[in-house]
Amino acid sequence: MPTPTTANAYLATQTLTVLVPVYNEEESLPQFVVEMNKFLEKTPVATTVLFVNDGSTDKSLALLRDICRQDSRYEFISLAKNSGLSTAIKAGIDHCRSTLIGYIDSDIQTTPLDFLQFFQYFPQFDMVNGIRAKRQDTVVKKMSSKIANTVRRTLINDGIQDTGCPLKIMKIEYARRIPLFHGMHRFLGALVQLQGGKVKQIPVQHFPRFAGTAKYNLWNRAWKPLVDTFGFRWIRSRWKNYEIGEQHRGGSATPAA
Repeated sequence: MPTPTTANAYLATQTLTVLVPVYNEEESLPQFVVEMNKFLEKTPVATTVLFVNDGSTDKSLALLRDICRQDSRYEFISLAKNSGLSTAIKAGIDHCRSTLIGYIDSDIQTTPLDFLQFFQYFPQFDMVNGIRAKRQDTVVKKMSSKIANTVRRTLINDGIQDTGCPLKIMKIEYARRIPLFHGMHRFLGALVQLQGGKVKQIPVQHFPRFAGTAKYNLWNRAWKPLVDTFGFRWIRSRWKNYEIGEQHRGGSATPAA
């Protein structure tokens, strides 16, 4: 782990955007902002919260307009139609202007305050991924997620214990290279590793859903992840990285850093 001095010096030069995908979360959004404000008051990094409205059909978009109008730390983009979690995350990444990107769901089953634990692992690691401790979910949800995670780890052996945990921070240079495909959100840690990045995993708190209903069922959590895992294996088999050895830009030639 880097020393506190190293981490603090690094963080002083960084900015963070927290991506928050939203799909029909009108009941949770007001309390989500209350919880996020607690983090914004304590974060050592200049932070913007970027909501990504994924074609909500309730009052979520109207609430987002009000939230962002009242507080400049909050911004939103709204997709033209419901496109799924992977697309919402990718759209958020594409519209970030920061050096670090965080991700949290708006259902308040995780707390933004746990992001404060993540900062100490930068810059040594390129992504920090939460592990939901003492999960507060239904038995069906716990079992289907456990089966999906076990199958995924067996097939791709990435070592990510809780790939579905909606609490992550990664460096922008790794996030930018993540391709968009069905189920991409299930492989964020593995996709950082494919680029040669290092992923740190730490326990985070988990709570019962504050309001509303889950948007996923047994089909989403078991069969679809299996299909997506085979898709990821295909991408991994064809993945390519490159490094710049020397460059001539701005009137002078320089070796790679």
